[in-house]
Amino acid sequence: MNTPPQPGTDTPRDLVGIGIGPCNLSLAALAHPLAELDAVFYEQRPRFDWHPGLLIDGARVQVPFLADLVTLADPTSPWTFLNYLKTHQRLYPFYFAERLHTPRAEYDTYCRWVADQLPGLHFRHQVDAVRWNPERDVFEVDHTQLDTNGEAEALGRTHTRNVVLGIGTEPYIPDALRPLAEAPAVPVVHAADYLTHRDTLLAAGHITVVGSGQSGAEVFLDLLRHRPAGHEQLHWIGRTHAFAPMEYSKLGLEHFTPDYTRYFHALPESTRDRLTTTQWQLHKGIDATTLAAIHDELYDRTLGGGWPDTVLTPGVRVRTAGRIATTKIELHLEHVQQNTRTRLTTDAVVLATGHRERSLDRILAGLDPYIRRDNSERPRVDEHFRLVLDPFVTATGCNVYVQNAERHTHGVGAPDLGLAAWRSATILNTLTGKETHPLPTRTAFTTFGLEQPQPRVPQARQAPTLTPLVDRR
Repeated sequence: MNTPPQPGTDTPRDLVGIGIGPCNLSLAALAHPLAELDAVFYEQRPRFDWHPGLLIDGARVQVPFLADLVTLADPTSPWTFLNYLKTHQRLYPFYFAERLHTPRAEYDTYCRWVADQLPGLHFRHQVDAVRWNPERDVFEVDHTQLDTNGEAEALGRTHTRNVVLGIGTEPYIPDALRPLAEAPAVPVVHAADYLTHRDTLLAAGHITVVGSGQSGAEVFLDLLRHRPAGHEQLHWIGRTHAFAPMEYSKLGLEHFTPDYTRYFHALPESTRDRLTTTQWQLHKGIDATTLAAIHDELYDRTLGGGWPDTVLTPGVRVRTAGRIATTKIELHLEHVQQNTRTRLTTDAVVLATGHRERSLDRILAGLDPYIRRDNSERPRVDEHFRLVLDPFVTATGCNVYVQNAERHTHGVGAPDLGLAAWRSATILNTLTGKETHPLPTRTAFTTFGLEQPQPRVPQARQAPTLTPLVDRR
């Protein structure tokens, strides 16, 4: 399985994965022992990188280490985080550290360790288009091989029966701030690039952090720790009504279980859309330890008398923004609850405004006639993470699966690392038509509805049995 594509071959693959982030890396790791599965994965980046601009010292992954690429589906896999530690002779230090949550940089290193060893992962391969070939009943995946400078080196085409999209998310920049963020000489950067610009930001006079989620808190804390006491000149604003902690109660976390995912998927589309807007604190809040660290740092700066030169204001949105003079940035702010407006002059801005799912439209433009959409023109996704396509296509047994692009159909757990292994196993079970990775039928103490959908594995498509013709002459 996962053998490199042979030049000139036209034999269709069983599976082509597009994008190699944690989700498709999980899929590749769980597919690795399936010798009968011919799979290949393409990624345009030169190597695996997981949010490199946010690998801040002290920042931790917000899920326990068991939420690695494979453990929650197959704890016996050689690609577990614990086996990574064992391979690097670090099991005992980890044991004595008693850490449930690992450093973010360590998770990135662990994933790269897996990516460097798995066959069938092809970096510097940009996927340009996916099309349906009705004459051969297969998908065509066109890709460009890139050189070390990111320039086109060779063109290729792979035929496959199944496609899995794992193209991830991209930094979100509000429209009001986009012109400044796109101007190369203006110190307005997204938090995704924070470490790249950290030295420049620390050299600025006054710094404003926009965004009241985890990345905003981590950036604010890091800046605070590296500014002199009494001369911090930091301003932190966000749209939410408070710098609120993430919901992390044990029953609350059951929203990130397969049981809740199945429940959410079975709800009407309008109900799902209403629910999504109310659940922000399940995944957009701030880790309580990060909030405590910020308060501790601020408190320590009051010990000599006086208050730190910081302003923390929730409930504020940026209406417009622009440059004044040659070096200053002016933010026009509105307080949502007070219905008041003001201006803030600053020297640099960090946009901790989160990430959004990458649009599938460009890469799936060739499949658009076959894609079934909901009332908001979003692709419909079935319970097994397959795009709902024209029956003309799916009758052949060919499907397009999605990873971390289905929050509108599967709920808040779609981007959560704790569900990645389960989703990957579900995809592999569905694709093969058998329980390659047996999954639990119940995962939560909470019963989310009066009727709970039961998991099932679709049967593999069987080739039709042909009756031999008998010559009756």
